[in-house]
Amino acid sequence: MRQFFVVVPALLMLAACGGGNPLKITRSPCPAAGTLQYASEVTLFSPETSRDANAIDVTATITNVRATCAESTERLNSQLSFDVVAQRANASGARDVTLPYFAVVLRAGDQLLSKQLGSVTLRFEDGQLRARTTGYARSDISRAAAALPENIARELTRERKPGDADAAIDPLAAPEARSALKNASFELLVGFQLDDAALAYNVGK
Repeated sequence: MRQFFVVVPALLMLAACGGGNPLKITRSPCPAAGTLQYASEVTLFSPETSRDANAIDVTATITNVRATCAESTERLNSQLSFDVVAQRANASGARDVTLPYFAVVLRAGDQLLSKQLGSVTLRFEDGQLRARTTGYARSDISRAAAALPENIARELTRERKPGDADAAIDPLAAPEARSALKNASFELLVGFQLDDAALAYNVGK
């Protein structure tokens, strides 16, 4: 269900470090930022009840998701921004289109911690088919909640040198390591606030 356009170090929790030992593994506790697959697009129809291609009025897509994370000793504060790119079928007349969106914070992939609601307004000038605007969201996460148990962290970050007996062994092969990493993983996801009909349309495309 998830589609990530920007990955803040967190969903990809493990990455080979550049420089020094190429097998050393590092991790950032900051949440991954992205969109939900079936909520990253919205289609408006005229009339609203139609689902005919000829009745498409406006289409919009969330793209260019980006986030910054400020780390303190106790909190992880992420600021997320994203672009909404829209196109309308008829360029006649100036027009404003307001689209609601949501942002959720998930833990371990399926635990909903919070949901924010917002909206963006796109301005189409007379004769203009396309418009773009920017939306924002944020998250505030306990650093302790995003921390791995010390024994797991030591094993995952332990330096491994080429030639070591376990150099080629995935440190996440152990079930307890995978479980701990999942529980310490957070996501900040954004999408359009869709009704059942709009969601069904996206799924069926």
